[in-house]
Amino acid sequence: MGRLLINADMGESFGPWVMGLDEHVMPHVDLANVACGFHASDPHVIRKTVRLANAHGVKVGAHPSYPDLVGFGRRSIACSPDEVEDLVLYQIGALSGICQAEGGRLHYVKPHGALYNDMVQDRSLFEAVVKAVRDFDANLPLMTMAARDNTMEREVARQYGVTLWFEAFADRAYDADGRLVSRRTPGAVHEDPGTILAQALTIAKGEPLIAMDGSQLILEANTLCVHGDNSESIAAIRSIREAIQALGGSE
Repeated sequence: MGRLLINADMGESFGPWVMGLDEHVMPHVDLANVACGFHASDPHVIRKTVRLANAHGVKVGAHPSYPDLVGFGRRSIACSPDEVEDLVLYQIGALSGICQAEGGRLHYVKPHGALYNDMVQDRSLFEAVVKAVRDFDANLPLMTMAARDNTMEREVARQYGVTLWFEAFADRAYDADGRLVSRRTPGAVHEDPGTILAQALTIAKGEPLIAMDGSQLILEANTLCVHGDNSESIAAIRSIREAIQALGGSE
């Protein structure tokens, strides 16, 4: 991956309950992380989201999570590595089937929420996710968090022959280790569009961010995550895409 791709979480509505502005976000991203039913979404929403992605030429990725609809997948659940491997495999398979039915295919896997955070803190969980990806399709990249030190992730991925895509966030604060600051911490989520755009450009240029403790942090990222929940965030995504295109970092 020679250019910074823009990704966003999609398909997080459930039945008549609507979350996100997928129709407005999709034209401005390269990758759609589609919820697989364990933290959000249902079969109808998943298929509708896949169709929307196909219509805009956006690559679909699986967004598996812990089985936590009530907590939106943001709560850690005491799953064993074997359980994590199986629940990730199950969700990848479900989304892949819908992609196939719509004449497309699955392009990558990006775990969601607490699972995404837990796996980079626990080698056995990271290994379980990597094994699930490998067993389904070893050619699928696994998206994981770009940090100050990704040695563990690289070692495990190399062991199982899985490609990693490293991800950074335009709208989140980082700690000194390059991990996301907890949403419970004041200032963890950026809301000002100017701040979000500035952080996106800093990452795209490979320049240092300022972590919460004031230290400098350089993240080597392949893809940038954005969120679109309101008109202001949609405008921010559009500005980010235009700015990255101007840098020659995205198409």
